[in-house]
Amino acid sequence: MIPALMPTYNRADLPFERGDGAWLWTADGRRFLDFGAGIATSSLGHGHPHLVKAIAEQAARVMHVSNLYRVPQAERLAARLAETSFADSVFFCNSGAEANEGMVKAVRKYHAENGRPERFRMVCFEGAFHGRTLAMLAATGNAKYLAGFGPPVEGFDHVPFGNMNAVRNAIGPHTAGVMVEPVQGEGGVRPASLDFLRDLRRCCDEFGLLLALDEVQTGMGRSGKLWAYEWAGIEPDVISSAKGIGGGFPLGAVLAKEKVAEHLKPGTHGTTFGGNPLACAAGNAVLDVVLAPGFLDGVDRVARHLWRGMLRLADRHPDVVEGVQGAGLLVGLKLRPEVSNTDMQAAAVAEGLLTVAAGMNVLRLAPPLIITEAEADEALRLLDRACLRAKPGGEKEAAQ
Repeated sequence: MIPALMPTYNRADLPFERGDGAWLWTADGRRFLDFGAGIATSSLGHGHPHLVKAIAEQAARVMHVSNLYRVPQAERLAARLAETSFADSVFFCNSGAEANEGMVKAVRKYHAENGRPERFRMVCFEGAFHGRTLAMLAATGNAKYLAGFGPPVEGFDHVPFGNMNAVRNAIGPHTAGVMVEPVQGEGGVRPASLDFLRDLRRCCDEFGLLLALDEVQTGMGRSGKLWAYEWAGIEPDVISSAKGIGGGFPLGAVLAKEKVAEHLKPGTHGTTFGGNPLACAAGNAVLDVVLAPGFLDGVDRVARHLWRGMLRLADRHPDVVEGVQGAGLLVGLKLRPEVSNTDMQAAAVAEGLLTVAAGMNVLRLAPPLIITEAEADEALRLLDRACLRAKPGGEKEAAQ
């Protein structure tokens, strides 16, 4: 008999009751170090006092009014995001998939309003993940995710990740833009090289295309800068953001340059819940913390400390780990073929550490941005034991 909660996920039997910082407790009192952060979403960890206070105070005033009226919290958040990015204007929504849908619509509308309506196709990349809506399934291009949902939405061309020759070969008279994640999260925590991002910018300029970055996982400080594109020293034309932007409260955003945003006039795009007072109170509270002096420097410092430890871990367990990849506090352990990422994830849970499986047999670590070096060291200790447990015949060794 089907459960009342639709079984679209294989849920671990871990009913969490409360959290504090980077730690979670189940209803029966088990404690876990959370290095998944709700899939890179709980950017300030659990129970952060400033975020909790902002949400509680706003909820007591007004939670939702719709976008038929001014929302001062959204106006303030948009202004702050524009001030701290390449963007001139921001559209708020509820999720990463919705933000990516809005981003693609913005790219198409830009060309249509500039007399080139035939330009609607996006160059996307193998290994990408842009969401679960019908259009974003097509942008993702994963055959397993597309199966059973009818013909894929038209307009997305896929090329190998990191291959500029393939990008150039894919550009034609109907191409509108390039859509890319600075780090492919679901696709194996694979970072785009900074030179690749720079080459994409130059290529878009050459062909009159828009560069659209999916920063749903990499944005809001996860890379050690507010936005991951900053490491490459480029400016995109439009980006999507979600996950960590609301610290766990549902919030997404499309950030765009004026030349793109000016064409999304009343009636062209919308959302009922997006940018409501409660969501934007959460977004502003997250920004308060992330933009505080020294915070991002601290993220970068702890990330480099964790990376050094991960490289040592890989050296200690060559029979389990092939390598380390990612950026900032989005780190992937590339595992050997004989050790599955789901087995490794289960081994980590057995040791008290929460992680997230990713594609390409990678174990993903995306902890809250507020972790300390001591918590990074504790995660490394637990991972060390998980490696002993996960390797073939490793249960006995881990028990010793």
